[in-house]
Amino acid sequence: MKRLGLTYAVAGTGVVVFQLLNLPLPWLLGPIFACLVAALAGVPLKGNKLVNDAMRSILGVAVGATFTVALLGSMGAMWPTLLMIPLMIASIGLIGVPYFQKIWGFDFATSYYSAMPGGLQDMLAFGEEAGGDVRALSLIHATRVMVIVVALPFILQGVWDADLSNPPGAPAASIAPSQLLLMALCGLVGWRGAKAVGMFGASILGPLIVAAILSLLGILQHRPPAEAIWMAQFFIGMTVGTKYVGVTMPEVRRDVTAALGLCVILLVLTVIFAEAIYLMDLAPPMETLLAFAPGGQAEMTVLALIVGADMAFVIAHHVLRIFVVILGAPLAARLFRSRSTD
Repeated sequence: MKRLGLTYAVAGTGVVVFQLLNLPLPWLLGPIFACLVAALAGVPLKGNKLVNDAMRSILGVAVGATFTVALLGSMGAMWPTLLMIPLMIASIGLIGVPYFQKIWGFDFATSYYSAMPGGLQDMLAFGEEAGGDVRALSLIHATRVMVIVVALPFILQGVWDADLSNPPGAPAASIAPSQLLLMALCGLVGWRGAKAVGMFGASILGPLIVAAILSLLGILQHRPPAEAIWMAQFFIGMTVGTKYVGVTMPEVRRDVTAALGLCVILLVLTVIFAEAIYLMDLAPPMETLLAFAPGGQAEMTVLALIVGADMAFVIAHHVLRIFVVILGAPLAARLFRSRSTD
């Protein structure tokens, strides 16, 4: 409990510093940076998975509550850009796996599951089963999420002058208590129900589905209040920062530096695909960047909510990315390995 209390204090300090310096997304980026610095300094931080999953369920409800019949009907027009998601994943694998193997000397399993832009827990589970270096995988994916989440706000501000100070929702006091209770039920029932059936990303997708159904029926009429979204940002940011607890200098020199190189590859590929989609006039550029940036699903949801992006477009692409990686990774890894050993 002392470690957890210390972690909250460090994350809270990050929020205050970011607010005083007028930096973007203080409730998300403040905890990330504060916990990162503290972890590298050897401070014994600790995350809380149960609370983090609960916070992710808030984001799931927030996204589901934005669904309307008209929005659902528009999703059929997304197929040209959705088809590009598997192509981008294949491009990441073809570049990323040789990058980790030939430049950094990682074994195949570690290289493959380090390159794949899936969820942290999923890639760690697959990588460990395949005999990969779990510690390296953890640091590489934590760095991927952190760098992309930190870089995107500045890109959004610099290129599109996006207003990142917008409140992510209405104040809690302005929403009827019955609606607040309904949101809580959507989060709890959706999360636990999705987990019971083994759905990937259960803490986000389960609440999203339940909230979307109730929103389409006209029962749920609000998304979670600003205070809930800020709280979700705080805990998600804290979780990203605490991934670096116990990191050693040799790991920084090898694993984290290798991850930074991967981030450059990922950002370049994201820009290439986003530019191609923009030139073909398939989707707005800002939504495309948010939809194709291979950061964490929760973090991308936060950014999309704050800038007022098309939530259906952004979430559909990230769900497909995670779905393709989780289902395709084991099979693709076997094919990739068999060809590389021939």
